[in-house]
Amino acid sequence: MAEITGDQRVQSEVLEGLATAVNHRRWFVELAVPHLGDNPIEIGSGLGDYALEWSEHLPRITATEADPDRLVRLKERLADHPTIEVRQMLLPHSERGDYSAAVSYNVLEHIEDHVSALRSMRDLVRPGGAVIIIVPAFQFAMSPADIATGHVRRYTKRSLAAAMAEAGLTVEKIHYANALGLIGYFMATKVFRLMPKEGPMVKVYDTLVLPATKAAEQRVRPPFGQSVFAVARVPG
Repeated sequence: MAEITGDQRVQSEVLEGLATAVNHRRWFVELAVPHLGDNPIEIGSGLGDYALEWSEHLPRITATEADPDRLVRLKERLADHPTIEVRQMLLPHSERGDYSAAVSYNVLEHIEDHVSALRSMRDLVRPGGAVIIIVPAFQFAMSPADIATGHVRRYTKRSLAAAMAEAGLTVEKIHYANALGLIGYFMATKVFRLMPKEGPMVKVYDTLVLPATKAAEQRVRPPFGQSVFAVARVPG
C-alpha cells in the first residue's frame, strides 16, 4: 500500500484556498461531465467540492479520500447528500469494480508508482468506461508549493499519455488547459515562492482572467497550460 505524501496541513490549506476559485472549478467540472456515465467514482475527493457539483448531473457518485482526517470531514460535509457515497481509498490497490468512470483531479502527481495507480483506476471501471485525469503540467513549474503538497512530478501530454498506455488504457482525448494559469502559477510559486491559497490574487484571476481564458480555449486548444486533461477508455 502506498503512503500518503506531502504535508497534510499544507494540502488542506491549499484545498480550502482553491475552493474559492469557483469559475475554475466549474470549468473543470464541465470537462468531465460528458464522460462520467451513470455511476462514477472520484479518487481523491479532498473537501468534496467537485463531487458536490458532479452530483447535480448524476444519479449517483462515489467520493473517496485517502487521508483519514480529511475523510472524516468529507463524510460530515456530504452526509446530507444521499446520492453521494463516501469511502476511504488509497492507490494503488487490488480492488475490482463496475463503475462507469474513475475521475481523479490533481492526485496522480502525488503517487510515486503512477502507472500502478492508473491500473487500479482502470480495474475499478467497467469495460468501455472512462478514466478521467487532470494533473499539473510541465516540470519546469515544479515549485516549493508542489514539494510542500507532496507532488513527485508534473506532466506533459506525452508523459501522461505514455503512463496511461502503459496502464492498459486507450487515450481518447488529451489537451492542456488554463494557459494563463501556468504563467500566473509559475510567477507566484516559483518566482515569488507563494502558496496558492485564498486571497486577492486568486479572486482576481478567477473572476476576471479565468472566464476569458476558458472562452478562448474552447475555440483553440493552447500548446501549454497549467494542467493536462485526459480521458482514456478501459478496453472492452
